Amino acid sequence: MERTVRRVVLAGGGTGGHFYPALAVAEVLRSRDPGIELTYIGTSKGAEVGLAAQHGLAYTSVAAGQVRGKSPLRIASSLGRIALGSFTALSRLGGVDVVFATGGYASVPVISAAWARRVPSVVFLPDVEPGWAVRSTIGMAKRVAVSNDAALSALPRSKSLVTGYPVRSRFFDIDRTTARRDLGLPADDKIILISGATLGSLAINQAVFSVLEDLLRMAHVIHSTGADHLADAEARGCDLPGPLAERYHPHAFIDDMAAAMHAADLGLMRSGASVLGEVPAAGLPSVFVPGRFAGGHQRANAEALARAGAGVVLDAPEPRRILTLVGGLLADDEKRAGIAAAAKALARPDAAQELADIVMESAR
Repeated sequence: MERTVRRVVLAGGGTGGHFYPALAVAEVLRSRDPGIELTYIGTSKGAEVGLAAQHGLAYTSVAAGQVRGKSPLRIASSLGRIALGSFTALSRLGGVDVVFATGGYASVPVISAAWARRVPSVVFLPDVEPGWAVRSTIGMAKRVAVSNDAALSALPRSKSLVTGYPVRSRFFDIDRTTARRDLGLPADDKIILISGATLGSLAINQAVFSVLEDLLRMAHVIHSTGADHLADAEARGCDLPGPLAERYHPHAFIDDMAAAMHAADLGLMRSGASVLGEVPAAGLPSVFVPGRFAGGHQRANAEALARAGAGVVLDAPEPRRILTLVGGLLADDEKRAGIAAAAKALARPDAAQELADIVMESAR
């Protein structure tokens, strides 16, 4: 029989790629037991602060720091913050049955504290390749779950398994017609979704701005710019000729990515961890522009999808290359349909349910 689990801590950050898999599992846990107590522990400034509040999750913060690619002095400072965060987290894990962590430097002090308090933890690796945060915590975890078969080669097989990337149920509950209606978009026009992930991508934004009118002649553009770049996008939208201005839809951030992806005919986006679950769930033909930061893990994500025929990789956001790729794919309905079918074949609709099972089974 499934044991009674009353308190679960979620941890990870600080991007949507770490928050949303935790939210998908939280959604399942709440559906099974509306009285379950869920608390998200992250940093004080990460994207997860606002996202947790928006989705009704109790939130508390601990100190943490990035280690990869920093100077010796910065590494020492980060390690000190991790130690402080671990000490703080010790006091916040009293009565907790299990911790579910989704990577990112914010998860390290929480998993460390859970290990010290003998609170079992489940670590989920959202990317194809483990970053330093996952590598440093898997030894302390009771179970490790991954989004992609390729990730298993870097993990201990005895406690690791493939669940797929968990996405919110809305990705499987919405269709193209409903998505376009909800977003106030035309039923039949072509639509491009451009996304630089939670914080936006300056490189992608600048490339898109330089060819924006050309793109808008092809399709409506939903553009997730990041909060720091929205004002620039809106100003450029105001300078567009009237008919084209009506086809440009910039947003600081798109929380309802399920609707945006189902509404779109084509995606142009970074390849953070979320694409491994959301693109297949929506069956969205996509051009991936992997970022070169954080050890280059985005390239591994993009290449995993491309090998399966579920997308095209663009090494850098060069404006003319974007126009060529986007224009060619928008004009070729048959090719887009093939990419969409390949993406859908990778979908794991039960990933969130399976991860929730693992979390419940791992509880003390």
